[in-house]
Amino acid sequence: MTNLRYGPAMTSTTHFGFREVPEGDKQRLVGGVFDAVATRYDLMNDVLSGGMHRLWKAAMVDWLRPRAGLALIDVAGGTGDIAGRVLDRVKGQAEITVCDINVSMLNEGRKRAPDAPIHWLAGNAENLPCPDRAFDAYTIAFGIRNVTHIDMALREAYRVLKPGGRFLCLEFSAVEMPGLDTLYDLYSFKLMPWLGGLIGGNRDAYQYLAESIRQFPDQQKFAGMISDAGFSQVTFRNQSAGIAAIHSGWRI
Repeated sequence: MTNLRYGPAMTSTTHFGFREVPEGDKQRLVGGVFDAVATRYDLMNDVLSGGMHRLWKAAMVDWLRPRAGLALIDVAGGTGDIAGRVLDRVKGQAEITVCDINVSMLNEGRKRAPDAPIHWLAGNAENLPCPDRAFDAYTIAFGIRNVTHIDMALREAYRVLKPGGRFLCLEFSAVEMPGLDTLYDLYSFKLMPWLGGLIGGNRDAYQYLAESIRQFPDQQKFAGMISDAGFSQVTFRNQSAGIAAIHSGWRI
């Protein structure tokens, strides 16, 4: 007789947007979202953010202060947007690895920058195919909320950084301006999926986007998770009143 409390029915679950799904299914479901939008991903970022994502990414690169010779891994780096910005800052003098679990996103990046000095690597943020202490900096922009186990991804970030290495994460966060939060909810759940269907050809993908943002920890809670992974001097900077936030930590 199957034990109803401890038997196979007690499969661990996680969230995929507002849905509860088996943990083993989330990677496949997220992969399906990005397969569907890969060719229009950067265009839709411009449309949905009104170009603000460019300012937020520039702010993250400013805070990184990249230097020539930097060994950087950009996780969930997809089409190479962050990598390209860093290369521009150091005039191509950096060793950059773009790691993403979604091969279609990596393929888009290769097409757009075929001659860029970038190593395109297919891999999972929770189990990076990289040696210990290999990088000076680790960046991740709008990707960590899509992983199944955020704590595991943060520990992997710590593992692959050299002592003295820098962790920077740009992610949607909790709006901290009264009134703006209500408008943002209206935009997220009404207009964003509509635009996703009209321009991006996939309403469901952008419905997931809105839902996944609401499931992500707020600024203080995420800062605590970064500290729990071993990082020191953890801090964050809000962007656009908390619509997004950049978190920073150091491996000592």
